Amino acid sequence: GNHACQIPDDAVVFPEFNELNPDTHDCHYSTKNGIYNENCGLDELKFAWGHDEYMWRMLVANSCTIPREGLDMIRYHSAYPLHDKGAYRHLLKAEDEKRINWVRLFNKFDLYTKDETNDLRSSTEEILPYYRGLLEKYGLGGKLRW
Repeated sequence: GNHACQIPDDAVVFPEFNELNPDTHDCHYSTKNGIYNENCGLDELKFAWGHDEYMWRMLVANSCTIPREGLDMIRYHSAYPLHDKGAYRHLLKAEDEKRINWVRLFNKFDLYTKDETNDLRSSTEEILPYYRGLLEKYGLGGKLRW
């Protein structure tokens, strides 16, 4: 799939497979900036479609009122080359740094919740009212567009 610009070998898992991606041999995608203008900004970048992007699009489509920082945490938390390894910095605007910092902050807690000691499945009924309240607070309490 398109990477839209050069893939950083030092910022991705299993970089030895980058060579197998046909985009690495396409002059439109294999340069430092690829299809982007330098400092074009976070909102102009294309990311792989996954659960993060799906959730973000679902929240936006349902006009939720989660602040932009929260939506950024959801959309970009798996973009480790960007927020963890510092790749693609040349494509960001100065104001994007604050947004990326929110993602870094969130990831400390996101990774912690994947710990086996934090399995909340047995207390679903107990915690459900809390989460229903959050859904209402952010405009997601009714039927949602999926």
